[in-house]
Amino acid sequence: MKRGKFITFEGGEGSGKSTQIKSAIEFLKEKGFSVVFTREPGGTEIGEEIRKILLEGRYENIDNYCELFLFVASRAQLVKEVIRPELARGKIVITDRFLDATICYQGYGNGLSINFIKGVNGFIKLKPDLTILLDIDVGEGLRRAKKKDRIEEKPLAYHQRVRAGYLKLAAQEPERIKVVKVEGIKNTEEKIRKVLKETLGFC
Repeated sequence: MKRGKFITFEGGEGSGKSTQIKSAIEFLKEKGFSVVFTREPGGTEIGEEIRKILLEGRYENIDNYCELFLFVASRAQLVKEVIRPELARGKIVITDRFLDATICYQGYGNGLSINFIKGVNGFIKLKPDLTILLDIDVGEGLRRAKKKDRIEEKPLAYHQRVRAGYLKLAAQEPERIKVVKVEGIKNTEEKIRKVLKETLGFC
């Protein structure tokens, strides 16, 4: 059986990822593709417990390295339990965030070494076939975010570093990372569909 495609969605807070992922999944299913959705952190029973620790805000003083390793732990379980098996079945796997998010949030955002982060994640040996980066002005994105989690509550300068990190990654890997400027739900949706058609090779 032909291996499936691994597609990730990335972007700062309030970029509309959830809405656009839902639309993309519906679009691909209409075109006859079998699609599996998952998210980081989370996507497995273990991962969802880790998600609570990372995002709910009960632990406000999480050390930066502790935060990093929790994200990696969730990812390891997700790759083993969901992503690899579904790709082996020929499915399109769409993930809300993956390693790029860790590089941008824990690396550019928190100031941890990018090389260290890549090294810690090196055992996973899995890279997306396509990454759709939803880009939005940081201030606008934070205004859009409704119920803020622990990471969304971080200072504006932190989120600006995260956005700069994403754009730097996109400049380094333009074939994989496609930057989609957020310009209204419908316009953004159309741009994403164009990228999906080009990547997956259908009309």
